[in-house]
Amino acid sequence: MVVCCCVLVVLAACRTNDTRQRSETAAATTNPETGLATSAARRSGAPLVFVTNEDADNVTIIDSGTDSVIATVPAGKRPRGVRLSPDGKTLFVAVSGSPKGGPGVDESKLPPPDRRADGIAVIDVATLKPVKTLRGGNDPEAFAVSNDGKTVYVSNEDAGTVSVVDVETGKLLDSVRVGAEPEGVTMRPDGKAVYVTSEATGTVAVIDAGRNRVIATIHAGKRPRSTVFTLDGAKAYIPAEAGGTVTVVDTKTNKPIKTITVTDSGAKPMGTAISPDGQWVYLTNGRGGTLSMIDTARDSIVFSLRVGARPWGVAVTPDGKKIYTANGPSNDVSVVDHSSRTVRHIPAGRSPWGVAIGR
Repeated sequence: MVVCCCVLVVLAACRTNDTRQRSETAAATTNPETGLATSAARRSGAPLVFVTNEDADNVTIIDSGTDSVIATVPAGKRPRGVRLSPDGKTLFVAVSGSPKGGPGVDESKLPPPDRRADGIAVIDVATLKPVKTLRGGNDPEAFAVSNDGKTVYVSNEDAGTVSVVDVETGKLLDSVRVGAEPEGVTMRPDGKAVYVTSEATGTVAVIDAGRNRVIATIHAGKRPRSTVFTLDGAKAYIPAEAGGTVTVVDTKTNKPIKTITVTDSGAKPMGTAISPDGQWVYLTNGRGGTLSMIDTARDSIVFSLRVGARPWGVAVTPDGKKIYTANGPSNDVSVVDHSSRTVRHIPAGRSPWGVAIGR
């Protein structure tokens, strides 16, 4: 009898342990209404990688420790820009009801926009569940989050404005007119200014974050797409897609101090990210299919690597060991090992656009 009880206790303990292990390594569960995975346990404890899929209306979530997809969550129409809150607890995604256009598309033949779908989707990182959608103006594409996580600055491509939105209440605090077709929005590290690139005017508007006013305009080449800063905020790097260049700006004067020409064949400079040690700026080159590394000490490109079909969004893991790029036409994500400079690919959704990485 004692032996049987011991066996039962051991079996119960094994079942408990097995259940715990299965729970800790569980794959994503599926939402019966959408057919999409909506939650998953971290498999390795490594930071999560969030990839927006513009044509799939969802976000692919990758465990950076195993480089495996662990969840897919719905986000809204045409998810593009993506950022995490400073504390890493909230994922923000720009969603848009405007039909997909682009170079060579006759926009007069496109269907009318669905303005009810425009906004910034708010997703809880712990549960991977949508919380709400902030109304951020017409056709939001990219945005910045304030250093305290209380405000988002949203570019409205169709309207030529930046919407300033309160995260908690969803209230529109202000609207700032910038150049035509605003694209990338980035908060300077000190939190005092927001830089907004405008494709049609080839300029970058510098917005005073305290007064919500444009205080400077920087000329930055043809079709500037994004901005990234050195860790101390002293310099900004602004890639110009049509110009094939990166403009380096002194942020004290907001004047260009150097222009870097990207010599990769077919390069269309797009997305930017900086390494955690501040030594490298990583630059995606769109239709050129490459990732360039800029040495921030010399402000010159020291290496380029072919990564995939039209890489756009780019982000770096907190330890600086891996770089992830979103490759729209091939529906995948490239993972670049910084040390070995080798590349592998992870399937994502349809038309991956933006990338953000947690802690």
